[in-house]
Amino acid sequence: MGQMIEQIAQSRGHSIVAKVDLDTQEVDYKNIDVAIDFSTPDAAFNNITTCFKNNIPVISGTTGWLSNYDKAVGICNETNGAFIYASNFSLGVNVFFELNSYLAKMMSNLNQYKVEMEEIHHTQKLDAPSGTAITLADGIIENTEYIGWELDTSGKKKIPIISKREGSVPGTHSISYESTVDNIEIKHTAHNREGFSLGAVIAAEWIQGKTGVFSMKDVLNLN
Repeated sequence: MGQMIEQIAQSRGHSIVAKVDLDTQEVDYKNIDVAIDFSTPDAAFNNITTCFKNNIPVISGTTGWLSNYDKAVGICNETNGAFIYASNFSLGVNVFFELNSYLAKMMSNLNQYKVEMEEIHHTQKLDAPSGTAITLADGIIENTEYIGWELDTSGKKKIPIISKREGSVPGTHSISYESTVDNIEIKHTAHNREGFSLGAVIAAEWIQGKTGVFSMKDVLNLN
């Protein structure tokens, strides 16, 4: 992701002035306009909040660290920072999020349908289910009587999420509503990771000069 973000950012006229990894000792924050964090669950919180404390807006696509999300938002607000977290920056996926929520509203009173979700990713993905799948589940929970989700199992009021890790799959997410008479399914299939990187760079361009905590809904004017 980092290499692709660098390539797309440079193709859009931007410069990469710093790269941070486990071996980085010092970072010169003075010439940084925005930081894009695609790191690991263990590193994300420190990466993000260090940037806030140095007056740098942050775009984060790291998943698996959200137990500290509210704390990061608090530090962002305390420092008058700017922050966008998204489980998926793909423009198509963010349209898919809206479609998922709209479908859930329509299905909310049709109790004969049971929902199930499946996500497939490459074998190097560390977390399961994916952050994208959790965001999709949240969109269903907000608009139906489901109260949560469960990995690979089906509770009466919980959404079952089936996670698969196969080869080099960039990301496939499907939501299915099944009854005894028919099946309704929506699906998003990423062909490569370029869409994730492009969305993150677009978000980094959008956040310039802003203060506060935003989402891709704001970036894409989906509100």
